Amino acid sequence: MKELVAFDLDGTLAESKQPLKDDMAEAFADLLTVADVAVISGGDWPQFEKQVASRLPQRADLSRLWLMPTTGTKLYTYRDGQWTPVYAELFSDEEKAKIIAAFNASLDATGFQPEKLWGERIEDRGSQITFSALGQQAPIDAKESWDPDFAKRKIIQADLRTRLPGLAINMGGATSIDITREGVDKGYGLKKLRDHSGIALDAMLFIGDAIFPGGNDYPAKEIGLDTVRVRDPQDTLGVIAAIVACQKD
Repeated sequence: MKELVAFDLDGTLAESKQPLKDDMAEAFADLLTVADVAVISGGDWPQFEKQVASRLPQRADLSRLWLMPTTGTKLYTYRDGQWTPVYAELFSDEEKAKIIAAFNASLDATGFQPEKLWGERIEDRGSQITFSALGQQAPIDAKESWDPDFAKRKIIQADLRTRLPGLAINMGGATSIDITREGVDKGYGLKKLRDHSGIALDAMLFIGDAIFPGGNDYPAKEIGLDTVRVRDPQDTLGVIAAIVACQKD
């Protein structure tokens, strides 16, 4: 039996930057009756609040929920009736400027400048800089058709690694590339979760849609967690139902 089930967010629990649907929110509440639950993803806290925290039913045991924005460089827990930050690891202004300049240079070099943008393309999330190819507010259909096989982002990722040695560069969501300090990925975040929760890594299960080399969920597998790769949120619902049934038995 697993003590904690950890999830990626976009593409796993919800469509890109969209709130949990009602059936997923109810499934989450069911899962919280049998295990601790964590969500780790590249979005910052406001995105987590919109997509997850505000969507859960009253019956959900929030004391068992661990929310980990910006690839686990931040951790929030629910205490005394509110979500409270436990820690946050932030870039300096100099580091941020260097990363943003490298993003712009890489897009020019690789030729992946889209014809249309919806909102800002580069977002400063404090402990993470995130590139969204079509802009932060791009519609879901445009996102899903831009790079469904990750091929474009693999080229950008390879170029960025030559420009930003010593930083972690991972693909996430439908159009995103996340940059954090070296060694910071979901494996790093899950180890931090182990330290703060007291739950061993071998007592955790990780579920995500990008569990493949170069995907931002793959580090969970690399640190030895049992993992389940899903296709989409509908697939995740089936996995959650199976876990709840097994844990109850």
